[in-house]
Amino acid sequence: MKATAEKIENNKVKLKFQVDAQEFEKALDKSYVKNKGKFIIPGFRKGKAPRKLIERYYGEGVFYEDAFNEIFSDVYWRAVEENGLEPVDYPTVEEIEQIGSGKDLVFTASVIVKPEVELGQYKGIEVEKVEYNVTDKDVEDTLKRVQERYARWVAVEGRPIKEGDMVTLDYQGFVDGQPIEDGSAQNYTLEIGSRSFIPGFEEQLIGLSAGDEKEIKVTFPEDYGVESLKGKEAVFKVKIHDIKEKELPALDDEFAKEVSDFETIEEYRAHLKEDLERIARNRAREQMEDQLLSQVVEAAKVDIPDVMVEREIDIMLGNFEIGLYYRGLTLKRYLELTGISKEDLRAQYRQEAYTRVKTGLVLEKIARVEGIEVTQEDLDKELEELANQFNITVDEAKERFAESVERRKDEILVKKTIDFLMDNAVIVDKAQKTQQDDQQGDVKAENGNESTSQQAVKDTTAE
Repeated sequence: MKATAEKIENNKVKLKFQVDAQEFEKALDKSYVKNKGKFIIPGFRKGKAPRKLIERYYGEGVFYEDAFNEIFSDVYWRAVEENGLEPVDYPTVEEIEQIGSGKDLVFTASVIVKPEVELGQYKGIEVEKVEYNVTDKDVEDTLKRVQERYARWVAVEGRPIKEGDMVTLDYQGFVDGQPIEDGSAQNYTLEIGSRSFIPGFEEQLIGLSAGDEKEIKVTFPEDYGVESLKGKEAVFKVKIHDIKEKELPALDDEFAKEVSDFETIEEYRAHLKEDLERIARNRAREQMEDQLLSQVVEAAKVDIPDVMVEREIDIMLGNFEIGLYYRGLTLKRYLELTGISKEDLRAQYRQEAYTRVKTGLVLEKIARVEGIEVTQEDLDKELEELANQFNITVDEAKERFAESVERRKDEILVKKTIDFLMDNAVIVDKAQKTQQDDQQGDVKAENGNESTSQQAVKDTTAE
């Protein structure tokens, strides 16, 4: 097999194939064996007629298409490898110039390949330093959120509903005197103050007691998900069954033992602070990385094929659809509720998809230029981190996660490349950067004044 590659457009390559006649003959034989049972020839049982006889009855080219398909994938990928191509789309057969038994198979195909990236500056990029300080209040707020998770609801008697209570009630909604479809429930549980119901509904329950019944008037928001209810006034008949209040556990050593592996509440507080500081460092790092990447990607030039952007949109939409599924929605239902089309949704993702693709291509090029690779040491480090995260041994982590870590090589390479860029960036404090900008502004102003003076001299001389 011979194959030549010719670049015909920025990202399009034309391949010309010449497959040896003997190789194509083998493909014809395979096609015959696979398909002979489909043909009926007088005097022969089904599937027993010789190939030549079938070709005589049904035409010489009866097996050509299947034989071509049989051989195409193999010769195409051989050509891709031999010519060092990186396809980003399926190939298109352009023309079959010669085909036949006893002849070389000659044809052309085209394919979109990964574009070349022209890097701009990526070392010495100025990045504004980002820091987040963890305060004692942050720790206490986090501790209170944990406390809330371990709260229990206790039935109350002898008092009406107040903010923060959990209420069990029946309700039925009406618009213009007609029952609202799916607008009723029995023994519905509602936390007062959660703002999970129609605006104004929860507030009107405050002051009611167990056993009370009431008609509540509300107005559906203009942006409500059901078109027929937008902006409509409604009446809900409610009946209160029971009221519960939240009982928080004491923040003491026993609480610490219950919610963590620590013996005292102070040890648990120290752990929370360390955890918050780690999150703060990661958040700051991510924001500085975003600053850096936006500059590096902006400085690079690349002609991105539409198909790469469309594929990225497919991935983003797929992830979005999974997210909807976990919220109890289908994509079809989401589109109905929002009143947008799938094409509109794809258009909303297009710019972000373009940026993602370009970022990936730029990072890939930098890794190649700088010789950044994923080593066995890198994979072992990932396994160690997983072992620490799940509190297991490294050997157990290898047994459980070795394959998934191997599949994450591309992610690890991206992380290493970003680390390389950060190591070669110039981190400046905000005050320092402001001072530098002011100085640059002064220099420009001085240069501008000088130019004005020089022009005045020229004008005077001219006079």
